[in-house]
Amino acid sequence: MSLAGTAVRIEFLGCRVNAAEAEALASAFLSAGASVASDGPFDVGIVVTCSITAMADRKSRQLIGRLRRRCPRALLVASGCWAQGADEALAKKLGIDLLVGNGHKGEILALVERELSFRTSESSFYALRSPLAGVWDELDERTSVAHSRAFIKVQDGCDCRCSYCIVPSLRGPSVSRPLERTVAEARRLVEAGRTELVLTGVHLGQWGKESGRGLADLIEAVGNVPGLKRLRLGSLEPFGIDERDIDAMASLTVFAPHLHLPLQSGDDGVLRRMRRPGTSGQFLELVKKLRRALGDGLHVSTDVMVAFPGETDEAFARTLEVLQEARIGRIHGFIFSIRPGTPAARFPDQVDRQTGKRRLEELERLGRLLLDEQAARSLGRSVVVYAERGGKGAPSGYTGDYIEVHLPASYERDKWCTVQPIWKEDGVLYLERPNETNRPEADGPKN
Repeated sequence: MSLAGTAVRIEFLGCRVNAAEAEALASAFLSAGASVASDGPFDVGIVVTCSITAMADRKSRQLIGRLRRRCPRALLVASGCWAQGADEALAKKLGIDLLVGNGHKGEILALVERELSFRTSESSFYALRSPLAGVWDELDERTSVAHSRAFIKVQDGCDCRCSYCIVPSLRGPSVSRPLERTVAEARRLVEAGRTELVLTGVHLGQWGKESGRGLADLIEAVGNVPGLKRLRLGSLEPFGIDERDIDAMASLTVFAPHLHLPLQSGDDGVLRRMRRPGTSGQFLELVKKLRRALGDGLHVSTDVMVAFPGETDEAFARTLEVLQEARIGRIHGFIFSIRPGTPAARFPDQVDRQTGKRRLEELERLGRLLLDEQAARSLGRSVVVYAERGGKGAPSGYTGDYIEVHLPASYERDKWCTVQPIWKEDGVLYLERPNETNRPEADGPKN
């Protein structure tokens, strides 16, 4: 059926994989004739949920509740990680009509079309979830949506078993999108004007293992798409990056000098309890190797978990030392959250909440300083940004090393431009000294 005249609202929480899935869903509904908007009344509401922490669970439920209150008669769809593990009774209580697990997002459009065709005034509930068997759920962009930057999901699931992580049970084993389909989508997006691409995955480094290919093959193939101006990688586990991957990155002039490498802890004892596959020393050596290949200005951002069971003050202090030694820029810090069914949920020596909050505050203070230092490297230099939407009527964009640049209102949106920042504040670059009327508002996933 045609969805002409149907207003769809799509929201997501969490990682860049969820951002990619939300964009692809928007594209699918646009192709079917629907309108997709971020505000106003809607006929269909879709939430791509997150379950990485207890807080993510809570935020997912809260967002679903807000959409239900906003449009009580709308068809409400919950998908993603929280939806994969959610109790059906709770889903019904929240007013969800369609509960769609991971592995079935490619069916959401057809499910919505069916429900709208046969829906009556009576409320209904339908759940589509199944064990995840490592089969690729095809969900790509058919119609271009906003921004020059486009996310391409190329991998899903994870074969690792970090002791704190619930993701493998919600996303299933690693599965890769075929290279040919990925390159074909990249070409379509670039031809449509989406000239900055971000390759994303739950464990991006496991891409291609089924076919004997590796991440380097993916980087080289997408990086050589004609017309591409900038290629980024989403979150990349550090302990699987090899020389060929680094060579592939260094060989491309379009490869952005920014990598998000989750460290989680800088203490080797904590890393062992986390069942992480490397040491802090190996992480530091990798960062040095990457900067030798990609340039000393490479921005390495990271994830850090504080208050993991058994983390002492000394272990936390070691983490702060490693972050400084590695010259990390942006830090995404969070407090350990017990996830049901994970080994760490049963570990002794759980750290109290107040200690976790104190450590997180200290980590965030360091993070602000380190991000400011990374931003300072662009002061007085020419940097290339894509002017996109920003807060308070002015456009903003990102440098190659993923530092936000606030642009004056006179700059035209949806254009690449070369600028020279002269001011930095709170990790943001400016072409003129900021005041209360021209500071940007936060926008989009930061890692």
